[in-house]
Amino acid sequence: MKNLNLLLLLLLFSLHLTSVLSWKKDEFRNCNQTPFCKRARSRKPGYSSLLATHVTISDGDLVAKLLPKDLNDQINPLILSISAYQDGILRLRIDEDPSSDPPPPKKRFQVPDVIVPEFDNKKLWLQTLSTETFHGDASPSSVAYLSDAYEAVLRHDPFEVYVRDKSNGNRVISLNSHGLFDFEQLRAKKTKNEQQNEGDHHQDQDQDQDQDEAHDQAQDHDQNEDDWAETFRGHTDKRPYGPQSISFDVSFYGADFVYGIPERASSFALKPTRGPGLEDHSEPYRLFNLDVFEYIHDAPFGLYGSIPFMISHGKSYGTSGFFWLNAAEMQIDVLSAGWDADSGISLPSDRTRIDTFWMSEAGIVDTFFFVGPGPKDVVRQYTSVTGTPAMPQHFATAYHQCRWNYRDEEDVEQVDSKFDENDIPYDVLWLDIEHTDGKRYFTWDRVLFPHPEEMQNKLAAKGRHMVTIVDPHIKRDDSYFLHKEATQKGYYVKDANGNDFDGWCWPGSSSYPDTLNPVIRSWWADKFSYDNYVGSTPSLYIWNDMNEPSVFNGPELTMPRDSLHYGGVEHRELHNAYGYYFHMATADGLLKRGNGNDRPFVLSRAIFAGSQRHGAIWTGDNSAEWDQLRVSVPMILTLGLTGISFSGADVGGFFGNPEPELLVRWYQVGAFYPFFRAHAHHDTKRREPWLFGERNTELIRDAIHVRYMLLPYFYTLFREANTSGVPVVRPLWMEFPSEEATFNNDEAFMVGNSILVQGIYTERAKHASVYLPGKQSWYDLRTGTIYKGGITHKLEISEDSIPAFQRAGTIIPRKDRFRRSSTQMVNDPYTLVIALNSSQAAEGELYVDDGKSFEFKHGAYIHRRFVFSDGKLTSVNLAPTFPASSRFSSASVIERIILLGNAPGPKSAHIEATNLKVDVELGPLWVHRGRGSAVVTIRKPGVRIADDWTIKIF
Repeated sequence: MKNLNLLLLLLLFSLHLTSVLSWKKDEFRNCNQTPFCKRARSRKPGYSSLLATHVTISDGDLVAKLLPKDLNDQINPLILSISAYQDGILRLRIDEDPSSDPPPPKKRFQVPDVIVPEFDNKKLWLQTLSTETFHGDASPSSVAYLSDAYEAVLRHDPFEVYVRDKSNGNRVISLNSHGLFDFEQLRAKKTKNEQQNEGDHHQDQDQDQDQDEAHDQAQDHDQNEDDWAETFRGHTDKRPYGPQSISFDVSFYGADFVYGIPERASSFALKPTRGPGLEDHSEPYRLFNLDVFEYIHDAPFGLYGSIPFMISHGKSYGTSGFFWLNAAEMQIDVLSAGWDADSGISLPSDRTRIDTFWMSEAGIVDTFFFVGPGPKDVVRQYTSVTGTPAMPQHFATAYHQCRWNYRDEEDVEQVDSKFDENDIPYDVLWLDIEHTDGKRYFTWDRVLFPHPEEMQNKLAAKGRHMVTIVDPHIKRDDSYFLHKEATQKGYYVKDANGNDFDGWCWPGSSSYPDTLNPVIRSWWADKFSYDNYVGSTPSLYIWNDMNEPSVFNGPELTMPRDSLHYGGVEHRELHNAYGYYFHMATADGLLKRGNGNDRPFVLSRAIFAGSQRHGAIWTGDNSAEWDQLRVSVPMILTLGLTGISFSGADVGGFFGNPEPELLVRWYQVGAFYPFFRAHAHHDTKRREPWLFGERNTELIRDAIHVRYMLLPYFYTLFREANTSGVPVVRPLWMEFPSEEATFNNDEAFMVGNSILVQGIYTERAKHASVYLPGKQSWYDLRTGTIYKGGITHKLEISEDSIPAFQRAGTIIPRKDRFRRSSTQMVNDPYTLVIALNSSQAAEGELYVDDGKSFEFKHGAYIHRRFVFSDGKLTSVNLAPTFPASSRFSSASVIERIILLGNAPGPKSAHIEATNLKVDVELGPLWVHRGRGSAVVTIRKPGVRIADDWTIKIF
């Protein structure tokens, strides 16, 4: 009998495993199968009947109560507060009133540990309110200071909040302009006796009730019963507090397009989901973290992460943003023009406007309005709330080699040596779940990996690192130390009945640590110490997968919504942040392991707002298809706009076997991803770079070499992201915000402000159309050929490379010597590539630190600005002055200076600080290619990157 039970369990597991091996639409809910979404979508403009009363100033905030116009509506008042922060940020919060009668049965969940602590210091304490009566309104509105250029307006009747430009009165962003606000308040389910008593009371009141009314009452009773539970594909979700959803409309004024709300595999600019010309069954964009194998492209379906942050951009206003801090499932409609034609609601129509509709299953209203007005302003404003991206270790910005799975230590050694044999640099080798002892994390399969420390040390001797996987599902095995300790301490998420939640994942029966609890996060972090993670070394870093969380036998392959977390929080309330807290705990573990001195590297699949502070992410289980290569670009651009700068897609596609041409093209695009990693499923053919013939090996090697040469530029951009939030890879309109041709372009992208990349997304392509924005010229990154800006060029394409260009007026730092890893390049000399504009001027930056510690926070770094003007190249210090003891020093020098677009005639260069004269000659743009036009080159000027200097060219 015992064997039969085991067989049944294994059969069940195999069925669940099969179910996640490909994307199946019917496994996941659509809006009509999601009660809160279906209810919200059924409401018409003007539905909301709330008005703002008792408006006053309290603790520096504008506060008010929201009450129904109809006093017979039996709902409790809601509490509204508006706060103003530096840089024109408005925060709007709406929650149930804890002092109401009766009070709410519990406190609604407010997402903790996402807003950075320093944001509170930026609050502006409001002192006074002014009032203003707008045309057609029966009562005045309240107006509050937001910044010197903007005001916050609370309209009382009907209730509405918006930000307006002081100079012209134009709106920027508004909430509830269409009257779609709804807030379902928590209820406690009545006992059978209470229901019976109420029924007797109503019966005494009206003995003459006719049959139709009785029928209606029976229908209402059935509907009420549905409030307390719902079922999907055999899974029942109990709702002890009834429906608790929130929905409202948000409008962006002066907008041509909206972007953001990852994660999804679709176009960069968000397409309308409701309105004229769209089918009735079109789906909203869904934010609900799910384990989606082989996801499809061009779909609004939510994937592994959720960031409820939307950005608008248009020519007439610029850029604005809206963020809803809420970790429950969310559905968002983008409404097409004319959707509200019959509403009777009048809004300003002199400028373009995009209306959106936001729906969430639970939580509170905790929203942020960002006024911009520039693209980088909005990103900076958003990351001032959720934090800027962590500064990565230098090695992490280089190339990573991964597969599910490298079989054993011999396989690892052979792959490592083959990279050297084929002259291909790489920095990190990854091990997937099969390296463990029976899917028990923090362990090793001692048959396949008997000497893990020695294996890691061999890689470290070449400057390389290793990453192992640690997922949140803990194998329920009483002999497994981690499970035993978590069970004894009560550290697992509970099911609806208060027992340890038991779900199925890779190890079979599994439980999940409740990392919402800070105590449990600290406990989890301790597991990464060298004593606890036996076999780990300082060169080992971590990969968090399956942390949506993935539960093979759960509803929609995830944890039931009625599971319980720390503080009695239902899983429905925090689902989208579960992976965020797990990622945080893992990053904290590596911090603890290194005594706070070593920057963590942790890759996560699940993401939420703020994930950028804890590490990198990748776009999940893509496929070896041309369309998947293409959609990787808008996915990465969207993540960058929403704070997640350190992101990438699996090069080559996780599923399937790419044809050599697709694989090569993917490496050529992937070399410009912020996170550059090749990865593959264990059922695919091996696809290391040397397995596709000599010519393809050469092309892949060349693509990887491009990344290594540009590492100084990339690292400088990562520092820019770390300080400002501006992403490493960015849309064209971030650099050219007034050029309408860039607004809907998601095939090309900028790397920083200096490089434009156009991917090739079709097989056997012979030509590509590339729009080069701006009034200045562009230089082909490979050949130096000059192209005019502001027009579309039809270019011939070869297999050698994809179109990539350096913007005139910029300077890019490079390192041109090839090594086995980036770590071995530390002391190598630099090349500066100066692309002159029409004024014969250019500028760029270089940031350098030790690449691994946090000493840069104390001033231990080099930050230089290079400026070329009037025939002189000058190096200027951008770093603040710190004591000599905390400064970072480097003996690295400038080896070559390349001038593109230089006026003819320079013969020599004079280094002013040393009074040395250096020859100017013609040389190759790329030393190792031996092809392309000769360019003006200053060889071996020998100036140090850390010093001030000026070079005059004659």
